[in-house]
Amino acid sequence: MSSPRVDGRVERGNRTRRLVLRRTVDIASVEGLEALSVGRLATELGLSKSGVFALFGSKEELQLATIRAASRIFADEVLAPMDGIPAGVARLAHLCEGWLRYSQGRVFPGGCFFSAVMAEFDAREGPVHDALVQSLAIWMAYMEGCAVDARTAGELHADTDPAQLAFELVALMETANAHSLLNSETTPYDRARTGITSRLRATATDSALVPQTS
Repeated sequence: MSSPRVDGRVERGNRTRRLVLRRTVDIASVEGLEALSVGRLATELGLSKSGVFALFGSKEELQLATIRAASRIFADEVLAPMDGIPAGVARLAHLCEGWLRYSQGRVFPGGCFFSAVMAEFDAREGPVHDALVQSLAIWMAYMEGCAVDARTAGELHADTDPAQLAFELVALMETANAHSLLNSETTPYDRARTGITSRLRATATDSALVPQTS
C-alpha cells in the first residue's frame, strides 16, 4: 500500500512557518517581541503579507509561536546534551556550561532569547507574559531538579537548598549574558564559570566531583 500523499500546500505552509519563526526568534532576541510585524517579515523574507498573516492570524499568536520556537531551540542546544550524563554534581556543572556556551556562541544573535524578552514583558499581563513565566518556571524546575538529584546521590551536602543553589547559578549565567552583550566581550563568561565552579565545590561533598568544563 502506498503512503498517503502529503498535501503540497500544507508542506509549503510548514516550510514557510519554519522560515518565518527562524527569523522571528533572531529579531526578538535583539529587538524584542514587539518588533515583530507581518509586514516586516514579509518584506525581509520575500513573502506576501497575506501569506504570513494566514500562518499566525495575529501579532500575539506570532509572538507566542516565536516563544515556542525559541523553547525548542533552547531544548536542543542546552537540555538535549544532558541525556546520558548521570545525576550528580557533574551533570549540574555540565548544564551550566551548556547554557554559557549557548549564550556565548550566540545561538540567538541577542544572546539568551529569554533573558532578552522577559525584561520586555515582566511588568505586563496577558498570554505572552504567561508563556514567558511558564518558560522560566520550566527552566528553573529543571535546574532545581538536577540539584535535588545531586543531593539524593550524596554529591551535595544534605543541608543544600536546591532552589537557592539553582537561583544562584542562574543569576551568574544571566549576569554573564547581560555584561557580555553590553560590553561586547567574553570575560563575563569566564567570571561566571569561576563563580559556578566555586559555588559547586563549596556545596559538593567532595570538591573533586566538580569537573573542569571550560
